[in-house]
Amino acid sequence: MADEEPLLPPGERQKMGNKNGMKTPPLPRLPLPPPPSSWRIGAAFWCDHAHSRGHAPLSPAPRRILGLCNNLPYVVMLSAARDLLEPRPGEERRNRSRYDCDPVGTGAVLLADVVPGLVVKLLLPLVGPYLPDRLRVVAVALCLWGSVGAVAAARGTLSGLGGVALGSAGAGLGEVTFLTLASSYPSGSGLSHWSSGTGAAGLGGALGFWGLRVWLPLPHALLPFLALPPLMLLSFFFLLGPAPPPRPDPPLPHPDEGGGAREEKWGVAKAAFCQGAPLALVYFAEYFVNQGLMELLYFPSSPLPHSAQYRTLQLLYQAGVFASRSSLRCLRLRRLWALALAQVLLASFLLAAVAVNHLLPGLGVAAALALGEGLVGGGAYGNAFSNLGEQVPLPRRPLAIAVVTLGAEVAIAAAGAAGMGAHAAFCGRE
Repeated sequence: MADEEPLLPPGERQKMGNKNGMKTPPLPRLPLPPPPSSWRIGAAFWCDHAHSRGHAPLSPAPRRILGLCNNLPYVVMLSAARDLLEPRPGEERRNRSRYDCDPVGTGAVLLADVVPGLVVKLLLPLVGPYLPDRLRVVAVALCLWGSVGAVAAARGTLSGLGGVALGSAGAGLGEVTFLTLASSYPSGSGLSHWSSGTGAAGLGGALGFWGLRVWLPLPHALLPFLALPPLMLLSFFFLLGPAPPPRPDPPLPHPDEGGGAREEKWGVAKAAFCQGAPLALVYFAEYFVNQGLMELLYFPSSPLPHSAQYRTLQLLYQAGVFASRSSLRCLRLRRLWALALAQVLLASFLLAAVAVNHLLPGLGVAAALALGEGLVGGGAYGNAFSNLGEQVPLPRRPLAIAVVTLGAEVAIAAAGAAGMGAHAAFCGRE
């Protein structure tokens, strides 16, 4: 009876060889499933021509989707903030000061558009592991669809703010879900397209609402945005496809094995702070301007009414955001504190312009400053998450992204509270 070969791992069998002295050929490896093509990643997370290294230019151009659909209702609500808060027929404004104030400041819309999303992000680490991505995306689409419908059907300020809050919860869940998913794609392609898609959401939302509002009253101007949630579902379930399997990372050291685990945790915390702290400061300054000061920058000599002036400033701000987020592959910044300082200085100047009459000569100068503000804010956002994708290993990346987005939400909520304080301070003095 022939001797039986011992059961050895494939590698050992190859080294040992068979009994005739011949090396045993290695066992064939099953091929890994191919990752989604670059155009599908680009189309799902952004939407424009997805040119990646080593691939030919694509035609026709894929269209916008996940980042666009998740953020666009959020932007529309902020662009419509002054329209939502304008007194209904028969109601009077609180005063007739030079600021042309509404009874409630636009900071209230910002808080309704941010705080529910912040609560979702705080609770998500507890329930997130039990919610698969498919269920999350369906929940996001339902929240966004219900939000637009509720605001369009609102009969008063309180019901309108409730609809805004529903959309905030959906957008908060969507941002964490899609950012985590985008970070799993190679070479930062998902993050790059997500960043560009959210920038397009800002420009598309502000421009779309600006144009619709010229021709339609407020409820009807919101109805076309009801098509976005179904578009999100189609993109996720039929266009994106599964994320590629990640490359195996070195095993994480056990806590008892020296200080390796502590060093890695410290590296993740350091990366999250270095990117999240300046981003939070940028967000506080720019949202304090957008929802605290822009409504107070009223130019009676302009041919545009006050609400149209506000929408125009919001539109130019979003144009700057779109330009800077879409240039992520061309201009990378590793340190963001310079952007934070620039945004704080800009907010300080505009605060002085609100306090001192005629410091700004006209709407054109304010529009240029709004454009610059958007360039700074969009650059900080895109670079912060791209830097995280490079500095944090994949197993720890979702936690780092969640920490940074949570810090940004806290800063935006603080800006909303400060904006309401500015409204009360300036509108109550006359």
